[in-house]
Amino acid sequence: MPSFDTVLEADLVKVKNSVENTAKEIGTRFDFKGTAAAIELKDKEITLIGDSDFQIDQITDILRNKATKSGVDVRFFDAGKVEKIGGDKVKQVIKVRNGIETEQAKKISQLIKGSKVKVQASIQGDAVRVTGKNRDDLQEAMAMIKADLPDMPLSFNNFRD
Repeated sequence: MPSFDTVLEADLVKVKNSVENTAKEIGTRFDFKGTAAAIELKDKEITLIGDSDFQIDQITDILRNKATKSGVDVRFFDAGKVEKIGGDKVKQVIKVRNGIETEQAKKISQLIKGSKVKVQASIQGDAVRVTGKNRDDLQEAMAMIKADLPDMPLSFNNFRD
């Protein structure tokens, strides 16, 4: 029986390149000279450090531009609150979303079950597997999921015939 997996995963190599390019631009820009502006990536968290909220916003804009240019969907970035750290500095942690959360997986599963498409959905860890009798039904399900959930940068992989 044909099937595919619906997943939510960013290309971490491209994310790393985006962060490194952002760090390079911060180092060369005149308005960041002599400030504490910095960006770093650890595991799946991007930490932005700056002197003010305005600088954090500028660094975030640079990061989003670099990510978009390298093909990373900015919807993967889940920005936290800007918090004060020692001195006059502020920091913000941006988490890189990876894996479909349980609530989102249930939402996708309910969406598929509520449609008239003849496919079944099952939640498997951080992915949703969709199976059907033929390829056309699966392609219809893919189109429906993409159309009904535009706020999630979902991708489909592991397509089996």
